Amino acid sequence: MPGLSFQIGIYAPAGAVRDLWALQRAEAFLKAAGHVVCVDSAACNRAERFAGSDAERLDAVTRMREDARIELALAARGGYGWSRLLDQLDYAAFAHDATFWLGHSDFTAFQLALLARAGRVTFAGPMACSDFGAPQVSSFTFQHCFDLLAAMRSGDTSDAHAFTCRLESAGASRTLDVEGILWGGNLTMVTHLLGTPYFPEIENGILFLEDVGEHPYRIERMLYQLLYSGVLARQQVVLLGAFSAIRLVEHDCGYDLAAAVRHIREKSCVPFLSGLPFGHVRDKLTLPVGAICRLTLADDGAATLRFRMPAGKQAESMREARKDIS
Repeated sequence: MPGLSFQIGIYAPAGAVRDLWALQRAEAFLKAAGHVVCVDSAACNRAERFAGSDAERLDAVTRMREDARIELALAARGGYGWSRLLDQLDYAAFAHDATFWLGHSDFTAFQLALLARAGRVTFAGPMACSDFGAPQVSSFTFQHCFDLLAAMRSGDTSDAHAFTCRLESAGASRTLDVEGILWGGNLTMVTHLLGTPYFPEIENGILFLEDVGEHPYRIERMLYQLLYSGVLARQQVVLLGAFSAIRLVEHDCGYDLAAAVRHIREKSCVPFLSGLPFGHVRDKLTLPVGAICRLTLADDGAATLRFRMPAGKQAESMREARKDIS
């Protein structure tokens, strides 16, 4: 697939790789799909629960950024770790970096920091071990990921690369046609950065959220943090992805995720739409964090998402970098 082929670097910026077979499967799968893949020399390092010391992981990030051959830096996995590195990143260098950065979960901390400090677009989407290293890779996840990355690299914003799905409104049905900066990611990491220099101040944005293993009351509590801090009021719409591995208990007495979301929506008066295919799930979209997103929603819940790079500078940098290498 020559038009979709990427030079990919796999590195471990956060939690230690626990399944070496999954890492090897990811490398083999991506190579078989036509990509050029290089696994970072420190990807299998371990220090406590982390993929090496903070210094070792920071060096791995720097290698990804400085290697002009690498078009796509793919995180091996999530797990806690990025927060330790945020105050040590060279944001001035990242501002002029042509690399596409891809991951989700804890990776959200890095994405939002780059958006806040360097104005960089990064990609929320699959990771090496859990997605491309799965025993059976999701064709949906793989196809959307590389279709979108190739379109962003080429600067193609045609409707051929628009994504359609069904989104449900947590409240009265309504049509929408909004455009703004797409941002967000893992809810725990988004709220974790509030009040820090690494939290982007997005006005009239399109905020997307997901999480895993959080009870609805904790999800509601984090949404209240976004509400009380004024973040929700500055958004045009909130898109909810998968909130997976929720375990309700008898004490909940009917209180579930839908009840929590309905409550926050009534408090915030911001449209909440659920059903975005994104999160700690097998079938997930790849979403350009910091890009311009246009969302249209019909009365019946049919939604279309279109993405484009702001001013096209990053895609142009990528194209120029590839010219230099070739």
